[in-house]
This record gives sequence, structure tokens and C-alpha cells, in this order.
Amino acid sequence: MSHVSEMWCYHWKWKLRHCLCLFTAYIICMQQAAHGCYDCRIVLTDPSGVFTSPCFPSDYPNSQACKWIIRAPHGFIIQLTFIDFDIEEAPGCIYDSLTLDNGESPMNLCGITAKGLSYNSTGNEMIVSFKSDFSIQKKGFNASYVRIAVSLRNQKVIIPQVPDVDAVSVAETVSVPELSQFTLCFEATKGSSDDNDDWKVFSYTDALSTEVFSFGKTTKGHFLSISGTQCILENALPRNAEFFTGTFQQLCVVGDSFSGSIGIYAKSTYRIVYCPGIFGKVIPGNGRLVLGSNSNEVSSLNGDIYNFRLWNFTMNMQTLANLSCDVKGNIVDWENEFWSIPTSALKAENNLSCGSYLIPSSTIEPTSCANLGSLCQGGLFYRISITVYSSNSNSESKVRDVVAEWLNRTFQNWNYTVYVVNISIYPGSVKEGVREKRSIKSFEVLALLVYNATNNINLEEEDIRQKLVSNNGTMEGGYKLQTVTVDPVEKCLAEENPPNYFWPDTRPTVTNFTLCHGSSVQTASRTCYLGLKNYTSYWGQPDLRNCTENAADIANQLLNLTGEGQQLTSDKVNDVVQKLKKIVNDEEIDESLGSTVVTIFSNILTSSDSVLAASSSEALKTIDALALKIQFTGPSMSISTRNLALGVSSINSASFKGGSFSVSPQNNASDFQIDFDKDQTNAFASVVLPPSLLKNLSQDEFEVISRAQFTFFNKNGLFQDAENPANLTSFVVACSIGNITIQDLQDFVKVTIKHTKIQEDPKPTCVFWDMNKNGGNGGWNPEGCQVDAESNENETVCLCNHLTHFGVLMDLQRTVTQIDPRNTKVLTFITYIGCGISAIFSAATLLTYIAFEKLRRDYPSKILMNLSTALLFLNLIFLLDGWIASFDIDGLCIAVAALLHFFLLATFTWMGLEAVHMYIALVKVFNTYIRRYILKFCIIGWGLPALVIAIVLASANTNASHVYGKELYGKDANGQGGDDFCWIKNEVVFYVTCAGYFVIMFLMNVAMFIVVMVQICGRNGKRTNRSLKEEILRNLRSVVSLTFLLGMTWGFAFFAWGPLTLPFLYLFSIFNSLQGLFIFVFHCAMKENVQKQWRRHLCCGRFRLADNSDWSKTATNIIKKSSDNLGKSLSSSSIGSNSTYLTSKSKSTTNTYCKRNSHPENVFLDKPSSKFAQEDGEQTSIIPVHQVIDKVKGYCNPHSDNFYKNIIMSDTFSHSTKF
Repeated sequence: MSHVSEMWCYHWKWKLRHCLCLFTAYIICMQQAAHGCYDCRIVLTDPSGVFTSPCFPSDYPNSQACKWIIRAPHGFIIQLTFIDFDIEEAPGCIYDSLTLDNGESPMNLCGITAKGLSYNSTGNEMIVSFKSDFSIQKKGFNASYVRIAVSLRNQKVIIPQVPDVDAVSVAETVSVPELSQFTLCFEATKGSSDDNDDWKVFSYTDALSTEVFSFGKTTKGHFLSISGTQCILENALPRNAEFFTGTFQQLCVVGDSFSGSIGIYAKSTYRIVYCPGIFGKVIPGNGRLVLGSNSNEVSSLNGDIYNFRLWNFTMNMQTLANLSCDVKGNIVDWENEFWSIPTSALKAENNLSCGSYLIPSSTIEPTSCANLGSLCQGGLFYRISITVYSSNSNSESKVRDVVAEWLNRTFQNWNYTVYVVNISIYPGSVKEGVREKRSIKSFEVLALLVYNATNNINLEEEDIRQKLVSNNGTMEGGYKLQTVTVDPVEKCLAEENPPNYFWPDTRPTVTNFTLCHGSSVQTASRTCYLGLKNYTSYWGQPDLRNCTENAADIANQLLNLTGEGQQLTSDKVNDVVQKLKKIVNDEEIDESLGSTVVTIFSNILTSSDSVLAASSSEALKTIDALALKIQFTGPSMSISTRNLALGVSSINSASFKGGSFSVSPQNNASDFQIDFDKDQTNAFASVVLPPSLLKNLSQDEFEVISRAQFTFFNKNGLFQDAENPANLTSFVVACSIGNITIQDLQDFVKVTIKHTKIQEDPKPTCVFWDMNKNGGNGGWNPEGCQVDAESNENETVCLCNHLTHFGVLMDLQRTVTQIDPRNTKVLTFITYIGCGISAIFSAATLLTYIAFEKLRRDYPSKILMNLSTALLFLNLIFLLDGWIASFDIDGLCIAVAALLHFFLLATFTWMGLEAVHMYIALVKVFNTYIRRYILKFCIIGWGLPALVIAIVLASANTNASHVYGKELYGKDANGQGGDDFCWIKNEVVFYVTCAGYFVIMFLMNVAMFIVVMVQICGRNGKRTNRSLKEEILRNLRSVVSLTFLLGMTWGFAFFAWGPLTLPFLYLFSIFNSLQGLFIFVFHCAMKENVQKQWRRHLCCGRFRLADNSDWSKTATNIIKKSSDNLGKSLSSSSIGSNSTYLTSKSKSTTNTYCKRNSHPENVFLDKPSSKFAQEDGEQTSIIPVHQVIDKVKGYCNPHSDNFYKNIIMSDTFSHSTKF
């Protein structure tokens, strides 16, 4: 028994040991099998592949730590797809999990949710990690991966924030042409934490690195900048709210320099903003386009940008609405070859609007203009007519598919970007085959081709035809080409429809714009359409909706037209005023519309006076109508702008107890603040209405009063009085009650107005703007207003018995250069005494030359007589002017003023003629021949001033009092005293016909003076028999005599400014009032021949000169004959090429030349010179010029001083010009 038991125990021990060995071997093998499924820490670099969890599809082992790194070259991303997925599920995947790192942020996956999903890397690498714990196993996963070439459409760009560091720019291989029209579309985001309102999305610079094209935002709102003109887009994009947010928003901008408009398409809405500053401007080509800002001064948009595309033509709203991802920008597109982008700025995303990682399948269907969007617009269209034939009996739809696929394939990889946009199939004839004995069926195919001329490359019809013919063999289905015809689609011809709207020749699908009739702002449009039945063009109906826009839209357009930086012409201002007038008269005006209208007027007021002159009256009436019509809530409202402020207050006529308005500057603002019933110490203007204001009104007027209007003008360009030349030196304020006239008040309206400049010695005049003056154009009227004693140099207080526009007038030209009473009296005394003396001696000069016939034989003497005559009458009329003005006869005063004006101009003219004569005599000595010399001088000397006076009087029509009349001169500092004087009243006439006329003559005389003095000094310098002192004195006398003769002293007026005013006024008064005396002294009394004529005829005793004196027999004849002969020789001579020899002719039958003789008694020999030859009754001499001068010098040696002295005295040029 024991043996059996032992055997049993041994047997079970052996079995147990065997089982344990088997179990241990099993465990070991299983462990080895589990760990030996495959290596799960590998790098995958194949273009595509599959990998699984360990032991898939069996359960994965415990305690696994796997890692797969999938890599691809740059320019590719990894797309991972889980074909099967089952991992132990737990919250947060804390047990078993798969970690996917796509290059942006790792994600943990578990459970079965990832089955069938695809994940993309953001770069060229993806890391997949798998871990399992010590318990619970699942099947795991099966994943496939593929390498995908990344299109830029699948990536966004992070806009660089530092210029020129990792900049994103258009590739250098892309050439941007000149752009006069463009369409720009892009999508962008903006960081939510970024509150910066000064940024740019892109910037385009020209070859000189000057920014010429950009889009961004400032505190004023979104803007588009083109060639230095910044167009604010606040009416199309929000100013305060952000358009770009954390998600991509698409924005399209359409610019057209031909119409000066900018179209904005955003959030399915299209708005037009008019920006006249871009009219005619062209964005230069060959520049550099960068995303973000190109300078450190302005930051870049803190966000991302995507799908940036640019075209060189405009798109309309319908085209933009249908714009698809397939429409490529013909200048810049969102493709890799168009951009230079650093890898750090690229980021791939799955939710991009045009992103796709699948290669689009080809289609046999032709595209359409709806899909192509802008490529059709403005493209070149070709009509293709093809005949194809085949022995196969296919249907029309089959033929259409075959031909469509063939056409698309033919043009797909061509050098030209061409699209087939429509195909039509028509059955042709059926013919029997000769050899095949079967029917051959043909089809007529009509196709429409569109080509958008990128970079202006022409595409000829023959090129298209040859392309089709060369690809004939590639058509499938046994079809062959029979005929091919290519014709361009015609333009829509120019026409007028409706009347006054002209449309030029236009290509199909192009929209033309023109100004609405009678407007310089609104535009109408018309599109040339393309018929898809017969592929011909036709005009659509004109779109005149903009011509009848609502008032708010028109006002906004006018606001853009007159905005900052816009150059306004008189016609544009007039057009704007007419539009505003229509809005104010025809529309309901709320506060918003009223504010826009006031801002427009404020913009207009920045223009010059000449631009505003034509429309000032209408503008003022419109502003008054606006104040009367604007609707508001509450007791009052005010609108303030930079140049205009408007306030309206409700009043109760039954309980009215007075009121006040004031306007003052706002703190830290350029606009103004209007206050009602408040006293402002620093107010620019204020109006205080008395309690008795409404007492004189009728019952009807009393009942309709409901408001009081107050207007303040910072600029006074609308107030231009043609009749009143005085200066407006204050702001202008206007006040009115309702629509009634307030006048003849018992108590004054108190108006206080600040001066625009401090007046040290003010003489203000309170005036109001009278709309009825100047033929309805308006003018200043002082009636009913007076200056209050509270006025000072800073402000004027006016008391008026009526309400209207008020201002303060001052004659600045007289107050600025105010002269104290003492100096005024001294200057007046000098002027009258000097004019009296000048008149006496001018008369003496004139009488001397009239009395002695020998003195007036030469032409200088005759010119001097005319100058003395003009001076004589100028002084006489000036002396009598004040006395005649005292008679208070308007006609007589006008006549005296006109005569004074005439003789003043005549004096200037004859002084100029003196200079001209000296120039002819001393400089243009030779080759000068002027017939009727003095007659022509007289016509100029007296006729030219008479012509000027006649033009002035004619321009005044029948109202000469606008130009000439009585004025008060010489008032003291208090505005008292003064004398009436008949003179020019109109400033324009004075400055043009007096100041301007004199400037011309003065400059000419200065030039002549210099030239003559150079000639005289040059000749005197050649003489060596005088000492240096004598030469200096002689030249000084020449300068002084010519100074008074040519009126050089009148030039003192140019220096009478600032601190030199008083000294030069004294010099001016002294020398010019005594000009007649100085001319008498230097050009009459000091002349030797005049002195001897006086001694012969006026003196007695030993001072009398006998008639047979040596002077009378020799000197007079010598000077006369020598000067005559010299003058005739000089006047009628002609100079050869070397100006050495002189040829002269004389009409006298003999030409006696004086010869120096040793016998003093025989100075001249009256016989012809041997060098003269008789020819046709004239004598001709050809001798060197220097010999002529030397001979005359020799003959006059006993009186050698007379030669140059008489030249200076204008007496020896007796016949320097032949007639």
C-alpha cells in the first residue's frame, strides 16, 4: 500500500513538475511573442505608408512605449488617417493613450472616437506616441499616412511685426504693372487682445522705396492710401468697431482712378466711397509689395492673412459676390510661386475658406464667367466656330462632352491663360463615305473663349486657330476637325442713352462710369453684356440709381469730396453748394444729416476767397435755411466744426425774457463750443438779446416764433464785398429769430466779437451783411449799428437795432502804418509846398523851350517838354483836388480823380520814354531807323495812359463811382479830422493801374539807367586830360541828373515798410514833389546853350550876349552841325559784321564835314569831303566809327566839356534817329 502511495505521489510530482515547466515555458514564450511583434520606435520617411499599434489586430501588450516620427521634405505636410482605432478609454486618457503632435499642440486620443478621422501636420513633421499601462489591453489602431505638397491655399501667413525681419513679400519674379484700376481681395484676422488702432495690412513701395499703395487703419478709421492720397473708408467700414476679428473676414477693395471711386465689398455688402484725390493717379509698377508695414513708424496688423489676390481691373458687386477660390489673381495670387515667405510665417489650417488637400478632379464641363469671377470682366473674348465630323453615331451630348474635354485639355498648359466659358452644339450635314460605305456625321460647335491679358501680352486669333489645329489628333472618340474659325467678340459701340449720358466704346463684361447729369460727384454706370446664344455684345440698361440717391448718401459723398487734402475749384464748390441747397430745401433734416451738411460747409470754407466768391451768396442762404429747418429734441442743439458752428435754441414767445449765445474754444480740440444763456469770459463771439426783442412783432409773427438761430464763422471767405475794400478783422456771427425780420428795436442787441489780430490803434466799424447789396451778392452795411465804448484792441462791442450777420471792418493798410499827427502835418506841408514849387519850375522849363526855337530843334528837348507838361498838370490837379472835392459834386470829383490818374500815368510813361530814347541814342546808336520818331513817342506817352483810363471806366460800366470818388484821408488816431480827396476808390484798380504800371516803368528805367551810365562812364574814362576829382564830380552830376529825369526817386515807395516807413516817406515826399524843380535845374538851368539863349534875349548890360558873339557864330553852329551830322550818321548807319566801319546816308545834297585848321578864324570848311561820293542825290561816307568820335572831340576841344555834358543833359542827341 505504501508502495502504491509512493508511486502515486511520485507520479503526481512528476506531472506537477512537468506542468510547471510547461506553464513557465508558455509564459516566457508569450512574453517573447508580445515584445517581439515589431519595433515601434521608428522614423518613417516614405511618401506614404501604414503603421499599427503592437500586435494589431490582436490586443496590444501591457507597458508599451512606442513612438513613430513621420517626416517629409519642406513644402509638404503629413496627413494621418486612422483606419481603425480602439484604445482603453478613460477620463483624460490617463491609462492607455495615443499622443498626436502635429507641430502646433499635442493631443491625447483614446477610446474609439478617432476611427476614420484624419489629422494634418502644420509643418513637415508629425510625431505619434503610444503608451499602455500594466492592465486591460485593446485592439489598438491601424493608421495610414501620406505626404502632401502644401499649396499656399492650405496655409495662412502670420504677419511679421518687425519690418525687414522675416518679411513676407511678393516674389522678385513677379512684376507688378502700373495700376490705374485694380481689385484687391484678402482675408485677415486680428488678435483679440490687441487694441492698437494704427496698423497696416500691406504696403507697396515704388523703385525709390516711397510708399504709394497701402491699406490699414488709423484713429480716423480704415484707409486706403494711393500715391500720397489717403482715402478714409469710414462710410464703408466701421470707424470705432473692429472689422477684423479672431476669425477670418474677407475684404475686397476696388479702385478706379478714372472715376475717383473706391468700392468696398465686405460681408456681402458693396459700398462706394468717392475719393477725388485719386482721380487720374496711377500706382507705379515694378515696386515691392510686403504684407504688414514697411516702416517702424506704423505697426503691422497683429494677426494673420490669407488668400491675398490682386487684379489689374475692376469688378462689380455681382462679380465679387460670385468670386470663387478658383479665380486666380492675374497680378498676384495666393500660390507659392507668387510669394517669398519664410517658413516661420507659414501655418497650415484645416478650416481655411479655399483650403483643400485633395487634388481636384478634372472636369469635362467648361467653366463659366460666374465661376471665373473677375477674369471674365474686361477680358478679351473670342468666338470659335468649329466643325467636327465622325463616322460614329453619337448623340449631341456625347459630342459636347468630347469637344469640351478636348478644348480644356488643349488650352490647359498653354502660355496664355485662356478659359472656355461656353459651348453650343448644332447638328451638321450627313455625308456618305466613298470607301467605307457608311455615313459621316458632322457637328457645328460654337465656343466662347476668354483671355485676360496678363502683363499686356497680345493673343492673336491666328495663334488660337493654330493651337486648335495642332491638337486635332488628340480629340477622342474618332472625331476630327474640319474647319476652325476664330473671331474676336465686338465691342459695344458708343452711344448716348438716355440724353446727356454718353457711353464710349466698351469691351464685353466691362462696366463704364460717367458723372450724373448736372453733378460732379454722383456717377451712373452701364455694362456691356455678352450674349451666350450667339456670343455677341450688347448694352445693358444704364444704372442711374446713384443719380437719385437719398440725401444722407449724397451728403456723405459730398463730405468725402470736400474732405481734408482735397483741392476744390470754383465750379466744384458751386456744384457742392447747389447739391446742399437741394438737400436742405427738399429733405427732412435731422441732427445727423445737419451735422454732415455743416461739416461740408466747414470744409468748403478752407478754400480761397476767389474759389468761394461765385457761390458765397447761395452758401449763406443755405446755411440760414439749414438753421431754420433742422429738427432736434430738447431745449437746444449745437453743431461745431473747425470753421463753422451752428446753434439752435427753442424759445417761448409768450415768456421770452431775453437770451444770449456765445461761442468759445473747446479744451484740447479744434472745434468750438456753443453755450446758451451762459457768460463766457474767453468767448470768440457772443450775442445778447434784449427782453424787448419781440415787442414790435405782429400777432401772426408772434405766434409762429419757436426758435432762435446762432451761427459762427471762423473763416470769412463767404463775406466778400466788391465795393468795400476795407478789411474784415473779426470773426462773423449771425443771429436770427425764426424766419422773421427783426429790426428797429427799442433796445440794442449787444454783439461782442473778438478781433482776429490785435489792433494797437483800432478804428472799428460795426457792420452787418446786407443780402440786397451789390445786385443780390451782398455787402457790408453799417446802418443800425454803432461801436460801443467798451471796445478795445482785442474785441469790439457793437450795439445794433436789428439781427443779421455781424462783423467789424477796419482799413488795415492805414492803421498798420499809422503816422502820428505831427508827422502827418509835416508831410502834408512838404507835399503841397513841393508840388507848388514843382509846378512853377515845370512851367518855367516848358516856357523856356517854347520861347527859344533853337532849343527845341532836337528830339530830347521835345521829349523833355512832354515830360514837363505831364508834371505840370499832375501838380496842378493835385493842388486843386482837395478844393474841388469840397464842392461835393460827384461827377466833378470823378472827373478830377480820372484826370489825376491820367497825368500820373502820363508822367510815368514819359519818364520811361526818356529812358528808351537814351538807350537808342547811346547804346543802339547804329542800325536804328524809326520814322516819325516824336509822333510815335507822343502816341505812346499820351495814348497809353488814356487807354488805361478808358478801360477802367469801361469796366465800371455806367457806375464810375465804384472806381473813382471822394475818400477821407489824413484822419488822426481817433478817426477824426482828415481831408476829402478825389482819387481811386477801388483797390484792384489802384494796385493794377498805378502800382503795377509804375513797377513796370521803374524796372525799365533802372535797367536803362544802368546801361546809360555804363556807356557814359566808359567814354569819360578814355579821356586823360581831366583829374580823378573832375571825373568823379562829372559822373556824380550825371547820376543825379539821370536820377530825377528817369524818376528813380519814386522807388522810395518800395522801402516804406516797418521801421523805415517814416524816413522813406519823407524822402519820397521831398524828392518827388520837387521833381519839376530838379529837372529844371539839371536839364535847363545848367545847360550852356540854354544859359546863352537867356543871356541873348533876357539879360541886359554886361550880362547880355551879343548876337554876333563868338558863341553865336562858332559854338552854336559847331555844336549844332557837329551834333546834327553825328546824330544823322549814328541814326542812319549800319554796322557790318565786325562793327568797325560806319555807313551813313543823308538826304541833304551836301554834307559838310568840319575839319580842324591851324587858322582859328577858319574852323569849318563848307565843302564836301573827298571821301563822299554823289549817288542819286545822296551822299555816302564810309569811315571808321572811332574816327567819327575823334573828329567830333577834336572840333569841340575848346568846349570839350560840352560834348559829354550835353549828352547827359539830353541835348546833343539832336537827330540820333532818322525819320
